[in-house]
Amino acid sequence: MRNREPDGDLGSRITIGRDFVSDTGSISSGIAARYATAVFELAKEANNLPATENDLDALAAALEDSTDFGDLISNPAYTRDQMTSAIASISAKMGLSSEVANTLGLMASKRRLFVLPQLIASVKAMIAEEKGEVTAEVTAAKALSTAQQDKLASTLKASVGKDVNINVAVDESLIGGLIVKVGSKMIDSSIKSKLSNLQNAMKEVG
Repeated sequence: MRNREPDGDLGSRITIGRDFVSDTGSISSGIAARYATAVFELAKEANNLPATENDLDALAAALEDSTDFGDLISNPAYTRDQMTSAIASISAKMGLSSEVANTLGLMASKRRLFVLPQLIASVKAMIAEEKGEVTAEVTAAKALSTAQQDKLASTLKASVGKDVNINVAVDESLIGGLIVKVGSKMIDSSIKSKLSNLQNAMKEVG
């Protein structure tokens, strides 16, 4: 059985499952997907997708730059009132669109802010698809230059047939190479992966 979230137009679009699911990652993904769909639909109806995309970029940058913001969305010690008040202040200070600000407020009141990073990625992917683009999630051993990102985007475009946006995360443990995810396709060219494959081959020989 599913319960419908209250709180007006936005809440009526979001249905949060109460089923017991052992995989907490799946639960988070499901929650994020429902809020993301609501944000996207509201922004699209209001012809406000460009502003929404800018808001999401600003939020992603804020999460990366501010440990306090990251703590706010992930620390269960904050009360609903504290989270709601803080997120309202952040939304006003950042000048977020009503679609995004109202969604964040609802998430705070429901203690769902912990899925904000997933929501950002999901809505950006929806907007990219709406524009005929796809997003590649890239993990690299070190930061990529603009020229490197442009070259990678061009290479991927030739493969998938669409313009490709690049989101880069750095993981020094890869040693070198890249892990690229475009939709359901995963391309792993990292040295770490190659070393792991070599070790597995050596075990089989031994």
